[in-house]
Amino acid sequence: MIEIEEEAKIMIKKCTDLELQRKSVRYRLALLKYIKMAGAGHTGGDLSCVEILNVLYNDVMNVNPENFNDKNRDRYIQSKGHAVEILYVVLAERGFFPESDLETIGKFKSLYIGHPTRKVNGIEFNTGALGHGLAISTGIALAGKKDNTPYRVFTLIGDGELAEGSNWEAAMLASHYKLDNLIAVLDHNSLQITGTTSEVCSPYPIDEKWKAFGWNVITADGHNIPELRRVLNEAPTLKDRPSIIIANTIKGKGVSFMENSTKWHHRVPSEEEYLKAVKELEAELT
Repeated sequence: MIEIEEEAKIMIKKCTDLELQRKSVRYRLALLKYIKMAGAGHTGGDLSCVEILNVLYNDVMNVNPENFNDKNRDRYIQSKGHAVEILYVVLAERGFFPESDLETIGKFKSLYIGHPTRKVNGIEFNTGALGHGLAISTGIALAGKKDNTPYRVFTLIGDGELAEGSNWEAAMLASHYKLDNLIAVLDHNSLQITGTTSEVCSPYPIDEKWKAFGWNVITADGHNIPELRRVLNEAPTLKDRPSIIIANTIKGKGVSFMENSTKWHHRVPSEEEYLKAVKELEAELT
């Protein structure tokens, strides 16, 4: 069994870039273990957003098990709810619940189901129906402004999800109210269940559309730890506009035979595939 690194009590800002990079590898190892154990999971999309969640929870956001009921904590909404397995892995490593809970993912009566639910400690809101997360985040950010509270709202959305019109309604409203406490991160892996995002329903040019809606637009390498640390810490300081970080990612990142493949959108590795993936990832830790 490959255990998640025991670093839940390490305060944010103390990890080096190298430590966070190694943490990403361990997250991927744990992710594959629990998807294999559960017999279900959105493997490719989970793997594409590992570094994003890693940097948010270990370097950027003011949220942890001790302050989760504090009204001033930062909020994280995962609109891309089908990639919940990596969120579970990160929350477990941060100490929101015991790692052993992850052995129940997808099991009868388990709280750890295939989309985020508030029944799991550390999760702010039920998501999974694509297109809802940004609207929810906009409402939370607006409430924070009206209550004069210092929290920031971070939300992860998928590029295929941009076909949902509710995203653009939320984008317009967030800009209108100058919600500079709202930071969206777009997991731009360019693939969805039936093909490329450009083939299924093209959202391009993504950057120009968000600029037209009045957002700060920042482009970053979604797997580059130093770059993500910089832009995710910088975006909340930009005033009078919400910000979106277009994080260019690779679906299935970290496992060579899973990368850029639509068949890994929702697929569980065989025993042979699992062992091959583990070997690749463990080689990065040596």
